[in-house]
Amino acid sequence: MTQSNPGRGTGSASLDVSRLTSGKDGGAHGLRGQSGQSGRRMRGVTGMCLARLHRALTAPPVKCRGLYIYMRQSECWLLFHLSKRKYVTQCHHLCQKAKPKQEFLEPAVQEEFISQEVKSITPVHTVPPPDLSEHDGTPGPSDNAASSAQPPAGQEERGWKEMKLQVSTLPGILSRLSKIRLSALVVITASAGYAMAPVPFDPTCFVLASVGTGLASCAANSINQFFEVPFDSNMNRTKSRPLVRGQISPLMAVSFAGACTLSGISLLTFAVNPLTGALGAFNIFLYTCCYTPMKRMSIANTWVGAVVGAIPPIMGWTAATGSLDAGALLLGAILYSWQFPHFNALSWNLREDYSRGGYRMMSVVHPLLCRRVALRHCLALIGLSTLAPVFDVTTWTFPIISLPINMYISYLGYRFYRDADRSSSRKLFFCSLWHLPMLLLLMFTCKKSVGQKTDKEMIQAPS
Repeated sequence: MTQSNPGRGTGSASLDVSRLTSGKDGGAHGLRGQSGQSGRRMRGVTGMCLARLHRALTAPPVKCRGLYIYMRQSECWLLFHLSKRKYVTQCHHLCQKAKPKQEFLEPAVQEEFISQEVKSITPVHTVPPPDLSEHDGTPGPSDNAASSAQPPAGQEERGWKEMKLQVSTLPGILSRLSKIRLSALVVITASAGYAMAPVPFDPTCFVLASVGTGLASCAANSINQFFEVPFDSNMNRTKSRPLVRGQISPLMAVSFAGACTLSGISLLTFAVNPLTGALGAFNIFLYTCCYTPMKRMSIANTWVGAVVGAIPPIMGWTAATGSLDAGALLLGAILYSWQFPHFNALSWNLREDYSRGGYRMMSVVHPLLCRRVALRHCLALIGLSTLAPVFDVTTWTFPIISLPINMYISYLGYRFYRDADRSSSRKLFFCSLWHLPMLLLLMFTCKKSVGQKTDKEMIQAPS
């Protein structure tokens, strides 16, 4: 059945309803006959079908080709336009509303976003350095190009830069290169050894021995820093040293160390005595060629370093007497034992730094041994103080008056051994800083005079 409606347009539409009935009248009579044969059971369904058929046949025709009608729900017809791909909903009043299919626009937006992310890279043009020989004071085109090529402030690239050495800062740089505070402590211990010698005091020899020992210490410390530049740069404690920061060139550092070595050893050898000069040269060799490389090889470096620290008071004794006596060895033994609680307590709080630098210290490799050795040598100070009057270095008053400070550092050493924390190690370290000067001062006050030793030798001599 084909119907046309010229008021709606020039096109025509065909409505295929052959599946339901062949015509308006024949379809109605056929359905009525069918409803009569089906009985009362099919009456409700037949009436609903007839009502819908009536609405479909009496509705105004649709002027769209290829329009197929499908029944999806009881109250709604779904019309699908095949050519234009539009979904149409038809309700009771046969009002058709075309709903265009929404297009998926996310890929286009994503492509636009990606195209905006890509940025062009401006080419980098190298600017040749300006010719200073032809520069007459007026900025030329090359100067303008160079100034425009320079990055603004705050955006300069990091890297190695040449640092100019100023004469005014050179003394401070050399003092930090030679570890001036450590060298001062070495000179103090050497002076104590000279003062404890059983000979009359000679100011000239004392000054020459002190200056020579200080120069030897500065040389050893400078060479040590020269060897440890790659390792000091990894440690927070040593990364500000002059060679690490490039404040001084390695050639100047080695030259300074060589000058200190030559002048110090020559002064000790020719102005004091050859024995003292030999001890100074041996100490430089032991510190730079044995202790420094052993710090990254074995924990035995601590014992070697303690020997290095024990030699300066022996040098002071030999500078005064010209010989190695029992008193010199006793002073060296006291300095040897004192260094273990001092350095082990210091290294305990620097374990992270030493581990980062690759140093094999007792506090890093064997923490229990580090605490045990510190306590052991704290107790050894009590016994060594008792031996001082035995070797006629001091009177018997010295072991008694030095017992309180030796007991106190031993107590702090025990606390460090028991607690193994930062607080106990700091207390032990700071106690060692004032314990050594106090112990040497008490030893000097209890020193036996030259007259007492002479009288004792005369009494012991055979008649």
